[in-house]
Amino acid sequence: MELKGRKISKGKAVGVALVSKKPFSFLGGVDEDGNIIDKNSDVFGENLKDKIFVFPYGKGSTVGSYVIYALAKKGILKGIVNKECEPIVASGAIIGGIPAVDKIDIEKIKTGDIIEVDGDRGIVRIIKGK
Repeated sequence: MELKGRKISKGKAVGVALVSKKPFSFLGGVDEDGNIIDKNSDVFGENLKDKIFVFPYGKGSTVGSYVIYALAKKGILKGIVNKECEPIVASGAIIGGIPAVDKIDIEKIKTGDIIEVDGDRGIVRIIKGK
């Protein structure tokens, strides 16, 4: 299945989707190793390593952009898919070189799906559903 959205950050990535139905704050929501530490998150206890993180939109401090950048430099986060990508997440993805696409119906993606994020074309492909 191919979902068409809007280009946010260039590049392509294939990986396992980790889907949150709640807005996410990278500042205080994830540690430096990619562990989700926000106890109010519906993906608490999961890890972002080698994942494509799918969530509605970001929230919180502008420092979240730097957290995304730091995760990218460690090779932890492969891609981002949003319903609506706001400036904090967009900035972090761009400076971190993480492929990102928004305007996607994230309800069609499930945790465990193998997906491709094509930030060059604004497309998300579900390669293998869970």
